[in-house]
Amino acid sequence: MLRYYLRLSLKSLRRTPGLTALMVCAIALGIAACIVTLTVYHAMSGNPIWWKNNVLYAVTMDSWGADEPHDPQHPTLAPPQLTYTDATALLRSSIPQRKAIMTQMDGMLSGAPGQTVPMQALTRATTKDFFAMFDVPFEYGGAWGGNDLDALPEIVLGKRANDTLFGGTDSVGRTILWNNNRFRVVGVLRDWQPLPRFYDVVDGAFEPPEDAYVPFSWITTLRSVPSGNMDCHTSVAISNYQQLLGSECVWIEMWAQLPSAARRERFRAYVDSYWAAQRRAGRFPRPLNNHLTNVSQWLQVNGVVSSDSRILLRVAFAFLAVCLLNTVGILLTKFLRGAPIVGVRRALGASRRQIFLQHLVEVAVVSIAGGVLGLALGAAGLVGVRAIYAQDSAYGLLAHFDPLGVAWALALAALSTLAAGFYPAWSIGRLPPAGYLRGR
Repeated sequence: MLRYYLRLSLKSLRRTPGLTALMVCAIALGIAACIVTLTVYHAMSGNPIWWKNNVLYAVTMDSWGADEPHDPQHPTLAPPQLTYTDATALLRSSIPQRKAIMTQMDGMLSGAPGQTVPMQALTRATTKDFFAMFDVPFEYGGAWGGNDLDALPEIVLGKRANDTLFGGTDSVGRTILWNNNRFRVVGVLRDWQPLPRFYDVVDGAFEPPEDAYVPFSWITTLRSVPSGNMDCHTSVAISNYQQLLGSECVWIEMWAQLPSAARRERFRAYVDSYWAAQRRAGRFPRPLNNHLTNVSQWLQVNGVVSSDSRILLRVAFAFLAVCLLNTVGILLTKFLRGAPIVGVRRALGASRRQIFLQHLVEVAVVSIAGGVLGLALGAAGLVGVRAIYAQDSAYGLLAHFDPLGVAWALALAALSTLAAGFYPAWSIGRLPPAGYLRGR
């Protein structure tokens, strides 16, 4: 029976090629708009490590000055980063299953075989748990070992850096210069591009991942100044590196892996106890405002998804709704034009249910055709977005086919089109055939 309905539907669509093309194009345009906006929105608002959402927590502590909050527009939020004093103190806690402190650095890699020009390499200074906490995939080797605050001069290379310097071969055990200091390669990452870059939204949620990773303790050993965000609430001049480390400037992100509620409460109490001790010592003039924030909440708190993105998403769905409403009108007109044929079929014994199903199959054919064309137009739209952001590798990475976003858009469009075609199919089945038979 389905094959029979399909044959009737194709004949009906061929009788009105103009209306058929109009409906397919309307649906396709609506789907394409939704695919592009949903894909980009999902990439921007998605949680790239969702399976650890309630295990990983950003650690924040309000060490800001008494005069005004860190962010006057969001006065209840603590600074997203910690001072060196606080970060290294909290790192000593044994309560978290894993913990990491980190900051962004500029770096130059040199000394590879045949290398004539140093390679500029965005670098993350961090602690060894960074890789296991965030499920960072390794191609060769692994993270460095030892004490986080007294690590050996070892380095982990990103895929791009290893491809450039060593042709993609296993470089573990080789020696390389980072900012003219000798480091031994202990690991090489696979292609790893978490978007958004959830672990450091302060320095750019959609920046590409780093080319090199060095032990955090070595930036203090080498007296390296971080290149990432640094906020200071005091106007005291910092004249040397030791003053920077002891200052109230915030420039270090901290994450803790707390897999159970008991660990979270113990670590929260530890942080609050540390805050209270520092307050008694004359620091922390503001009220208690410490937070453990999971990944999805961290992305929301830091405004990773802009209001413009949400508005664009609403506009895309509104456009799809307009396209579907137009399709309803066209379907109703088309079905009514074929009412005499329906009357003859009813007179020959076809039931209302059979007439309804026949026309619903026709709606499904239009929906599938519109979906296929919409998929092609959506691909073209994403190619266009990539072309617009060709000079910005971070945003350009967003414009790829996201399977979940595409699946949602296609499923929504298919269900919406079938729902839109329900009324015209039901209406044509309710028409009395007698009037059309007398007319013929």
